[in-house]
Amino acid sequence: MKKLYATFLATVIGLGFSASVRAELLVASVGPTSGQFAVLGEQLRQGARQAVDDINAQGGINGEKLVFEMADDACEDEQALATANRLTGRGAALVVGHFCSESSIAASPVYVDSRIVQISPATSNPRFTDERPGPGIYRVYGRSDQQGAVIGKMLADKFGIANIAVAQDGTAYGKGLAEATRSALAESGKKEVLYEQIEAGQNDYSDLIDKLKRSEVDVLFFSGYHNEAAVIARQIQAAGLTTQLIAGDSLFTDDFWLAAGDAGEGTLVAAALDPRTLPANTPLSVKFRENEVEPEGYVYYAYAAVEAWAEAVRAAGSSEYEAVVEQLNSGTYDTVLGEMSFDDKGDTSLPSFVFYRWQNGNLTILR
Repeated sequence: MKKLYATFLATVIGLGFSASVRAELLVASVGPTSGQFAVLGEQLRQGARQAVDDINAQGGINGEKLVFEMADDACEDEQALATANRLTGRGAALVVGHFCSESSIAASPVYVDSRIVQISPATSNPRFTDERPGPGIYRVYGRSDQQGAVIGKMLADKFGIANIAVAQDGTAYGKGLAEATRSALAESGKKEVLYEQIEAGQNDYSDLIDKLKRSEVDVLFFSGYHNEAAVIARQIQAAGLTTQLIAGDSLFTDDFWLAAGDAGEGTLVAAALDPRTLPANTPLSVKFRENEVEPEGYVYYAYAAVEAWAEAVRAAGSSEYEAVVEQLNSGTYDTVLGEMSFDDKGDTSLPSFVFYRWQNGNLTILR
């Protein structure tokens, strides 16, 4: 009798625990909230948190409330792995992240093994989905090989007779985008006169500036982050060079202009379409700004990652991993980025990249 009672009690406790777990779904945003990329991690946090708040205000998903948590990976592989393992222990249902390609790639096997859906709002390195360790790994941002093709074609078409240089910062993001751009240039019959790798996190790139001068470079494509790009822009200006600076989407943040000042004037940025320009997003942009958040950069992409997952959970009628993954693999989702689906690799169906120009502290689309 005691044994039967103990078994019954254990079953009741187990059922109670299961119900309490299912009563709340943990959504974690993971990115750098410390170090030089902290401003970009903050964009992920603001977007994902607002999406969670908005979903909860509408009653949650299938009767389940969402709980939000931000985790710092500092864009470092080891910390990304430690964070992924901790979120496994916390029973996370969704990870919105990571930001840096190295971190996303390093952590993804943990999420697959732990049956946690991972949707990155920013990772663009093709390896993230080309070599994904299993299902449940997605991105809502474009791939760097697509981005590089757009940049390379523009360089060849617009600056075909100019001396072009390519520099990258040694990160997975920087290398991947630089190589994709060089490949597109070569396909267009154009070759850069200079290819350099810089060391990220420095305050002086005078060696690069000297090489630009000696090679009479007219156009520099820099594949890296906004901090280094700002230093390079200031040093180009200080050296009296007229070199046109072009970069990728990491410069799609006001922090680039704050760091570069008027040296950033005229810088071209290849990025996905700014969701703030979509009329349907005006009320949400107002809400962000009322909370003193400018929804620039990856804010809307983090929001969309939560949206797509939430719609999949609703459509599946379950928050269980297999059901949600099956739905994400087959469904179409109406998000702040537009109508979106995922292909068999987990890549987004959203349109490709466009060019913007920094003018008087603002980004304007290049027509």
